[in-house]
Amino acid sequence: MNQNTNNLNNSIYSYNNNLLHGIINDLQQIINFTQDNLAIKRIGDVIIKMNYIINENKKNTHLIINHIASLQNQLSEISKNLNYFKNNNMNIQEINNHNNSGRYVGQVVNGLAEGKGIKYYYDGSKYEGEYRNDKKDGKGIYYVNNGDRYEGDFRNDKGEGKGILYYYNGNRYEGDFRNDLSEGKGIVYFNNGDRQMGDFCNGKPIGKHVMLTKDGEVKINNFNWNLI
Repeated sequence: MNQNTNNLNNSIYSYNNNLLHGIINDLQQIINFTQDNLAIKRIGDVIIKMNYIINENKKNTHLIINHIASLQNQLSEISKNLNYFKNNNMNIQEINNHNNSGRYVGQVVNGLAEGKGIKYYYDGSKYEGEYRNDKKDGKGIYYVNNGDRYEGDFRNDKGEGKGILYYYNGNRYEGDFRNDLSEGKGIVYFNNGDRQMGDFCNGKPIGKHVMLTKDGEVKINNFNWNLI
């Protein structure tokens, strides 16, 4: 391969790399849109650019395929959220730097989050659900940036009431919550098929717990923590 060919390939890859940056900017703009028809048009523009990169840079596709897949996932999520708002006849508004922690997109009353909405946190976490007086309150789902997921009741911006916490390792806790932690009666379902039932306080099991193994064996576990 001669120098001219190398220079041409480098030029093509550089141009396509710039297009990738343009796609990222487009995605950001899509999130900011509050009118469905405009958002759908921009999604179409992004898809066209993505196809252009694949067709014009086949020799270097392996260098960008992971990036393309990530962008496609983002487009799918954005489209899903737009349809959610549209199907529920919601007036979409946006609050940038919401409570200094991220971007809120959803229903707004007097400048505050009120009703259904989605919050994108700066740390990569996300919340979808109900708001009251600018705080998470009602039913919702909180996606933690470590892979955990909480689904259930929220009060005063915290997970509180009845809920399910799905851990990234396949375990899950179902029961009572207070201040974002398991507190009250609950059951832990382990990924190996075992179950453990009992009381919880400040995110930890306390007292006597009944363990039912996947093989049908019954065990009693005692937990004595210094919870102060």
